[in-house]
Amino acid sequence: MVNITIDEKQLEVAEGTTVLEAARAAGIEIPTLCDHPHLTPYGGCRLCLVEVEGARTLQPSCTMPASNNMVVHTDTQKTRDARKFILTMIFSERNHFCPYCQVSGGDCELQNAAYHEGMTHWSLQPNWKPYPVDASHPFFIQENNRCILCRRCVRACGELVGNFTLGFEERGANSTLVADLGVPLGKSSCIGCGTCVQVCPTGALIDRWSAYQGRETEVDCTETICVGCSIGCGIKVLTRDNRLVRIEGNWDAPLNEGVICDIGRFHPMTEDRERVQTPLVRKGGSLKAATWDEALDIITTQFKNQKHNQLAGYVSSRLPVEAINVFTQLFTGLGASAYCLEVDLPAEYSSRLADEIKAPFEAKLSSLQTSDCIFVLGEDLTKDHQVVSFFAKRTIPNGTKLITLDNKDNGFDNFAVISLKPKIGTEIDVLRALVSSLKAGKSTFSDIEKVSGLSIDVIESSLSILREAKKPVIVFGKSDSQFITDDFVKILYDLAKQINASLINVKGGANSLAAAQLGLVKSLTTKDIQTGFIALGDEKPTQQLIKSLEKIPFLIMQSSYISPLTAAAQVVLPAQNWLEQEGHYLSLEGRVQQAYKSLQAEESVRSNFEILNELASKLGIKVNNTWEQQITKRISPVAVELIAD
Repeated sequence: MVNITIDEKQLEVAEGTTVLEAARAAGIEIPTLCDHPHLTPYGGCRLCLVEVEGARTLQPSCTMPASNNMVVHTDTQKTRDARKFILTMIFSERNHFCPYCQVSGGDCELQNAAYHEGMTHWSLQPNWKPYPVDASHPFFIQENNRCILCRRCVRACGELVGNFTLGFEERGANSTLVADLGVPLGKSSCIGCGTCVQVCPTGALIDRWSAYQGRETEVDCTETICVGCSIGCGIKVLTRDNRLVRIEGNWDAPLNEGVICDIGRFHPMTEDRERVQTPLVRKGGSLKAATWDEALDIITTQFKNQKHNQLAGYVSSRLPVEAINVFTQLFTGLGASAYCLEVDLPAEYSSRLADEIKAPFEAKLSSLQTSDCIFVLGEDLTKDHQVVSFFAKRTIPNGTKLITLDNKDNGFDNFAVISLKPKIGTEIDVLRALVSSLKAGKSTFSDIEKVSGLSIDVIESSLSILREAKKPVIVFGKSDSQFITDDFVKILYDLAKQINASLINVKGGANSLAAAQLGLVKSLTTKDIQTGFIALGDEKPTQQLIKSLEKIPFLIMQSSYISPLTAAAQVVLPAQNWLEQEGHYLSLEGRVQQAYKSLQAEESVRSNFEILNELASKLGIKVNNTWEQQITKRISPVAVELIAD
């Protein structure tokens, strides 16, 4: 610990703390532009200059470590004059005419910094040249005319996302932000996560939807979670007049710490499916508007008249666990089959293994941050679980070695030191050979070369990396790969024990672990089913799902949006989407988190929980909302952590 005095406040801070961090902890405000709490200090803008007793010149507080008995002054005439001069230079360097900028009026950190210093104009004649605007990206726009060269976006792309798409070319005032080797953003290696847009302090990077939609001080902000996959990233949903304005990553969320992917940030902004606004029933061959009572009465009569073995329910893992729990009790009470629409068998295999060994065995995502070797099997993290891929890619510059095993192209292959591409159907043989060699203490790969098509040298190199790793992590889960079976997961568990590795199953949908815990994850079948109830919610059905379900003679759809399935249904019930309802979600690492409502649905549209609860009531089936007990009756593969709301 070191003692430091800032503006006559005596503080004790940990060694290595910067002057800026110490000041913030004491509630002392020092203006910044290039600094961001989640990025390595850069010291580029110089706006955070402070006066240190004994130092010849002003010092950047963001990069200066606090030292014992240091005395700092943050608000002197000297620092104020320096900040005004720095801001004057920045304003005169590029086209910063605020009235014409999309983020002026409270959202621009540059403008706010100028107002903080009492500036309403700058004295230097602007000396800038126009730069072309890059609008090639589908999600955001690059405007170098607004750039202040703070490099936040570049650092975020590398440090937080691990993608290293952005950089600068030229020098000094001629520096410009570029993607890759100067290609348009829309044709670059950019993955569209939008982290650069969120950290940009000006209008140099803006999304295509929120500009001119209201200042941040004039919109409503709801802290909730994304339900795009099983990670459960913390987000902030900005709305105005019951309209979605923007989605941002929540920097204070313990799981993702601000980073989110394009599915969480931008895809909801592009939603253009037609809503189901009222209950619909089929009359005379076409769907007609109906009352809720009429629609529910038809369903109740159909359920009572249908043989139990010809009735089945199918539920989306995007629904809150409260709704999935009632769904399970409803169809159990009817003696009918119940399935999760997303057949996330790896999640079920993990739950089965936890049952067998009588204990959780999966690790938290934080283990990726300190790993020195990551072994990814089957799952393309760059496509299906991008935030997990961010955690993995961040570590590669620090020396972490990545190995992939997949029988098809994988987005992680470009980052891997070894990409194992065995013949289809031999993946489990390769895994068995690795485990066998570890147990034997020597290579046992004599037969695997012919079987898998992999060279012994490549397999032995993989084994050597895994054996030498101090903190290895094995990642697998929901994917199109067919080789992840019950036995495969057991062998993976054995491999993890042999090399003392953390094992992570990334699973699939937002509540796929909860669905597995409730026994709903199994091979989906429609054979002999005459009446099917589809609690689709706001999930977008795939063509494969449509083909498998639309053949059911009497189809009942609980859906937020019109789809081919609703067109084939006998009854359609309008359900709220993920932004309009509340509920809890069990993430891939066992976190129980609450999603909060940020938009108000139409009066005629009900939540998925309300619909299922009322249907159970009409059928005389008693249901309870003890979902916490239900999802923990079965031993979970990862320790369930109930988080206080």
